[in-house]
Amino acid sequence: MSAQQLSDLIRFARHNSPYYRDLYASLPPDTDRLADLPVVDQKSFWAANTLHDSRVLTGPLSEATVYKTGGTTGSPKFSVYTRDEWRTFVTTFGQGLVDTGLRPGHRVADLFYAGELYASFLFILDSLAHAPVDNVRLPIGGGAPLESTIPTLRDLAAQVLAGTPTTLCRLAEQVLASGARLDSVELLLFGGEALFADQRRLLATAFPGAEARSVGYASVDAGLLGRPVPGADARVHRAFTPHSVVEILDDSTDEPITEPGRPGRVVVTSLFRRLMPIIRYPAGDRAEWTGTGPGHFRILGRAEEGVRVGPVSLYTQDAQDAVASADTAGQVVGMQLVVRRWEGRDGLVLRLATTPGEERAGEPAAERREALARAVVAELETVRPLYPDSVRAGFVHPLSVEWARHRDLAVNPRSGKLVRVLDERPTV
Repeated sequence: MSAQQLSDLIRFARHNSPYYRDLYASLPPDTDRLADLPVVDQKSFWAANTLHDSRVLTGPLSEATVYKTGGTTGSPKFSVYTRDEWRTFVTTFGQGLVDTGLRPGHRVADLFYAGELYASFLFILDSLAHAPVDNVRLPIGGGAPLESTIPTLRDLAAQVLAGTPTTLCRLAEQVLASGARLDSVELLLFGGEALFADQRRLLATAFPGAEARSVGYASVDAGLLGRPVPGADARVHRAFTPHSVVEILDDSTDEPITEPGRPGRVVVTSLFRRLMPIIRYPAGDRAEWTGTGPGHFRILGRAEEGVRVGPVSLYTQDAQDAVASADTAGQVVGMQLVVRRWEGRDGLVLRLATTPGEERAGEPAAERREALARAVVAELETVRPLYPDSVRAGFVHPLSVEWARHRDLAVNPRSGKLVRVLDERPTV
């Protein structure tokens, strides 16, 4: 990373973005070290980054592509890229595809999702087009019927399938159920979700000649995060130096972590995005340095800012707002999101703590409990309709509520602060 490049970005953001000007108002004008800057608060960032009259953008929205990122239905979030920024984004990510095992001439099926302002399909397609090795791109998409996708993959002899684990597993189930054979497939590139052991077994059964690897680590809001590191552990990546800076920060103090094996939350700074600056932005994941190579880190799961349950992205604020709307009597005094995995699917449990007067052996009175649980689930499904849609499609388990006493909620052992998200899914 060039110190001049970083200091110029900080000065530019302070001068042109009202949000960053306010965020850095108390800092000396010559501040140029990341560690001296505050970490972006996602709630205030997205409140300021409205589609009209954004206080985050450094200039007018006159030349850019607009993409939708995770958030509630009532308050969608948008990320913007100029054409030069997008070209840098996909070219740099495309260079990392050679580390996935992409070889010259590979026929690659893009099975990510397109439309409705989502970026993943176009992002992967453009990254393949800018990869340093020749390849044949098959823009099928994740929404195409499996009944037509399988013949297309067979007829075009697709060798690489790129998609979310959920999409790849749906395809694998259909392959096994139909008795189809896709013997040409040799590489499965997954992204957007973690890949679990039961999913690996399913994919290995349907595609016995294929290896599952990470396509890379990026998001439309945070930008470039991690380039795949070849090896047995698909969770290990390395930063896209010099285009981005990845930090791992202590959960309690935000102190930068430097030693291997100590988990913390991932924070990223993009050195090529200037219209919508991303400086010390929480990526929503936790990770640890591996010590196996320069900048190598292992992704450990989602951080408290958000959680991914199957194909559904959900923010803690979504659940907090749902509880606040449903809990008119003020029974709930604490909440955690617990993500579990059983029977081959993810499931989200809302762990709610109640006031002492409402507790009956760790639970509120049965009638109040059931009514409140139904109201909370209904409220959350209203603002995140993709969740009930995914339940109906068989991708995830239905939302459920688990009652607890406040003292039973998990806390950070260092600070005693409440842990907002518990990811109890095993990763491999």
